[in-house]
Order: sequence, then C-alpha cells, then structure tokens
Amino acid sequence: MPVRASISGIGNPETLRQALAAAQYLASAELATASYLALALGKPLLLEGVPGVGKTEAAKAIGAALSRRVIRLQCFEGIDAATALYEWNYPRQMLAIRQAGDEYVNLYGDDFLLSRPLLESLREPSDTLLLIDEVDRSDHEFEAFLLEYLSDFSISIPETGTVRAAVNPVVVLTSNRTRDLHEALRRRCVYHWIDYPDAELEARIVMARASSVVHATARAVVEAVTLLREEPLAKPPGVAETVEWAEAATLLQTQGDDWPAAFRKSIGVALKDHDDLAFLEPQLDTFIPGHVA
Repeated sequence: MPVRASISGIGNPETLRQALAAAQYLASAELATASYLALALGKPLLLEGVPGVGKTEAAKAIGAALSRRVIRLQCFEGIDAATALYEWNYPRQMLAIRQAGDEYVNLYGDDFLLSRPLLESLREPSDTLLLIDEVDRSDHEFEAFLLEYLSDFSISIPETGTVRAAVNPVVVLTSNRTRDLHEALRRRCVYHWIDYPDAELEARIVMARASSVVHATARAVVEAVTLLREEPLAKPPGVAETVEWAEAATLLQTQGDDWPAAFRKSIGVALKDHDDLAFLEPQLDTFIPGHVA
C-alpha cells in the first residue's frame, strides 16, 4: 500500500493556516484543521458548499502551501474514465506502424500514452495535488469509478499492467451539493463544509485580494453582499464577486463617481443573472452602500 505523502513544514493546523494565508487564502480554523488532518492521515479532502464560497481556491491554496502543481479534473455530466485516466495516442501509433515497416514496434509504450489527471497524479504523487472539481456534476457510474481509484490509489491499464502511487497523492474533491454523493465516497474522505465567511473575514479577504480597496469600502461591500445573499436569488454573489465589486466600485470612484453611483454602475460584477437584477431593481438602492468614509 502507498505511504502517506510528505507534508514537511506543516506540523499542525495553525502552521497550515499560516501557509494558506501566505498564498492569499484566509482560511477559517476549521478548514485549516480539516485540511491538515486529510494531509496527515493521507486521505482525500472533500470540500462541500454552495457555489462561490472558495472551495476551488482552497484547493489551489493548499497546493501552493505545499509547493505542488495542481492537476485539475473538472467534472461534468457524462465524464468517463478515458477523460480522467488515460488515452492511447492512436495517430502516433499509426505513424509508428508505417515508419517501422516490417520491424516490430511496441505500440503500448509510454511514448504513446497520454496521461490524464488521475494517471498523472499517480505518476507524480509527491509533486502534485489532484483537484477533482465539482464531483457532484458527474454521474453515479463515474463516482463508482472514483471509489476504486481512491481505495488504493492505483489504476489498471490492460495493455501494460497496474500503475500504483509510491505515496498517497494529495487529493481534494469539491462538491456544490447539487446531488447527494455516495456514502462510500464520503467515508473515504475527510469532510468539511465551507460556508460564506463572516463579515470580518470576508472584509479581510477583500483587502488581501484587492490592494486598491480601503477597509471601509471592503466592509461596506461585504455588508451589501450579505444582504443580497439573504434574497431568493438564482445566483447569489460569491466571495470572488465581493472582491470584484469592491475593486470595480473603487475604480469608478477614483474616476469621479460618488459612492452610490459607483456601486450601482458596477452591480454587474456582483449580480450576473438578468432575473436577479430585474427582481432587485425596485429595491436596489436599499442594498447599495451610501457614503463610505
């Protein structure tokens, strides 16, 4: 069986939290603890939450904290094993056959194998982080296939044999909870639910990601976004939209708009659905920050 991956320099959850902050991701203590336990125990980390709370960014930040290259497998309806595992380079194989003539050529060597995310993570388990993004968008058949991969971190290639990782790969799965994941998949992971950050943390995130935004503006935008998220919107603004709205409003204000006008004109970076904008239009001014000191 593979051994646990090395997490040199990450001795406890607080150390990881500091490393994530250095990668410009301000994690809660709970997220840092779940992430640390997944790394220390050699288990996948399953991050679940509504869209926009920073699940994918968390995975990227963990990769940065560990100095690992992130391999991203974006799931979608109909994704199959070939997309995730490997494919044979058939055009190159045919060319090799023509060039070889009567000579023997091994058509199933590494030169003809196209590694996809899962195989790539097994081949370079000490240098990569595998991000299986939005696993809930895949179907149950693909989820069952992932169970086999996560059970012993190996895959079987019929033409060449089994590829097994020397150490456990670092794996992060994300889910928007559009459907329930199989209990067997959850049991293989360390689980953490990511919610929207509290107002103070989200303001700090804005400040960390948008250097041009002053703290008062960050707080005003966060207060407005918090109110918007309480409305029955199809696409409530996520953390990224909070940062973008603060940046956009600041830019317009420096060009001469007053604060209410700057926020109203830049609302399209926070709300990106026509029905949501139409629903809020009659009461939009109640969400727009007034003067910001």
